[in-house]
Amino acid sequence: MRPFLLLATRAEDVAADGEYAAFCRYGGLRPDQLHRVRLESRPMPPVDLDAYSGIIVGGGPFSSSEPPERKSPVQRRVEAELSRLLDVIVERDFPFLGACYGVGTLGAHQGAVIDGTFGEPAGPVTIELTPDGATDPLLVGMPARFEAYAGHKEAVRRLPDGAVLLATSAACPVQMFRMKENLYATQFHPELDLEGVLQRIEVYRDFGYFPPGEGDAVEARARSVSVTEPFRILKAFVARYART
Repeated sequence: MRPFLLLATRAEDVAADGEYAAFCRYGGLRPDQLHRVRLESRPMPPVDLDAYSGIIVGGGPFSSSEPPERKSPVQRRVEAELSRLLDVIVERDFPFLGACYGVGTLGAHQGAVIDGTFGEPAGPVTIELTPDGATDPLLVGMPARFEAYAGHKEAVRRLPDGAVLLATSAACPVQMFRMKENLYATQFHPELDLEGVLQRIEVYRDFGYFPPGEGDAVEARARSVSVTEPFRILKAFVARYART
């Protein structure tokens, strides 16, 4: 099988390694089947799409909607590299799955309006499939409603032209969408289980995802639900696009 490629942006080693392990675990991938490039630490090397089955972009603290002058030089470099790669990915309709920050990258590239209108505090959210989502190849057989973990300061306020809305929630209208046939983005984290979200709550305690001093309450909310379904999206993505 040709490996998948994870493009990561988390500067915090504990969170970055936890994210990579989760994508491997719930995608059913061995480490040799999921290559990783940590874009926050070095420039993106040349990417030969023909060497991969698909591209995954993980989450991270970058905010696509911030004005350029407020973005760090590293973020501006990463965004430029991702934009150039997406030029090719979108043109080829090459299998792509962006999780959380992936909404910002694919959405911004395709002309979505992204801002802080529909940000959600860290914790569980109830995801609802749209009629299009219920019949999408990555979501067929999923419950109409399921729990997932999210936490983001920005979100898509207006979808790009041609996008298909696949999932929504009460506080965030765009939780998952598709461009063309093979380009996907989720606002929630399809790789995140309870252990993972507790780890991230600790790592990002002072990053503004929840008010100072409310970490224990956020952890309690995370423990209050059973998250079992989002991982099926990763398995479906890998199963659909794995190539020999």
